[in-house]
Amino acid sequence: MKKNHPIRRFMLATAATVSGIVLLLALKPSSDPAAASAQGGAVPQQTAAGQESPQGGSAQKPGTTTVTGDVAKTEYGPVQVRLTMSGGKITKADAVQAPAGGTSDQKTALAVPKLNEEAVTAQSADIDAVSGATYTSGGYKKSLQSALDKAKAAGGSDSSGSAASPKAPAAQTRVITGKLAQTQYGPVQVRVTLSGTRITKAEAVQAPSGGQSTQISGDAVPKLNQEAVAAGSADIDAVSGATYTSGGYKKSLQSALDKAGG
Repeated sequence: MKKNHPIRRFMLATAATVSGIVLLLALKPSSDPAAASAQGGAVPQQTAAGQESPQGGSAQKPGTTTVTGDVAKTEYGPVQVRLTMSGGKITKADAVQAPAGGTSDQKTALAVPKLNEEAVTAQSADIDAVSGATYTSGGYKKSLQSALDKAKAAGGSDSSGSAASPKAPAAQTRVITGKLAQTQYGPVQVRVTLSGTRITKAEAVQAPSGGQSTQISGDAVPKLNQEAVAAGSADIDAVSGATYTSGGYKKSLQSALDKAGG
C-alpha cells in the first residue's frame, strides 16, 4: 500500500489541474456583441436627429389671422366677438361671450348663429339686429366693430405678409341733433353720431327730469340709446313704464335721421 501512495497523489493532482483549466475556460468573457445580446445584454443605440414626433396641436392655416373684439357690456351681460380673417376678409365669426342665464340662454342660442352668419355675409358691422335680441345684437355689433378696427390697425395685411384687398374709403363721421320733442313730462332731444349712414352712437341731450321723471329717464334713456344703435333707425320699442319719454325720443331720433338724409 505504501508503494502506491505517490501514484495516487499524482493522479489526484492531475485531475485537479484539468478541472481548474476547464473552469477558467468557462469563465472567460465573450468579446462577441451578438453573444452579449443573446445573454440579455443591451446594445446601446443612437437616436437619429430629427426623428422626434411633432409636439402640440395643428398650426393655424397660413395667411389666416384671428382678432378678438373688445367686450361690449349690455343690460343682460357681456358680448365679445372673435373673427377669423384671411386676405382682409371675414371667413368666420364667433361670439366668445354672450348673455346667459334664464331666458337669455334661449335668446342667445337663437340670435348668435344669425349674427355670426350676417357678419361673414356683410363683411362689416353693418348688420341687422335679431328680433327679440336687441341688446345682444347691439353688443355684438359693437364688439364686431372693435375687432374690425383692430384688424385694420394691425396694418391691413394677413399673417403671411401679403397685402389685403383694397379697402373702401373710410365713411364720413357726422354728429346730428334732432328736433326737440315735447312730451307731457318734459322735452326730449336726441343726438346721433353717424358713420356714413350707420348710427354708431345715440344719446339724449334732453330728457324729462324732476321728481319721478328723473328716475324714469335714468332707467329708460340708456336702453333707448342702445336700441337706436342696434336698430339703426327710429323703429325701436318703447321702454315699459316710460311711454311718453320713449315716444319723444323716437320723434327726435327720426328728425335727426331725416336731417342726415337717411
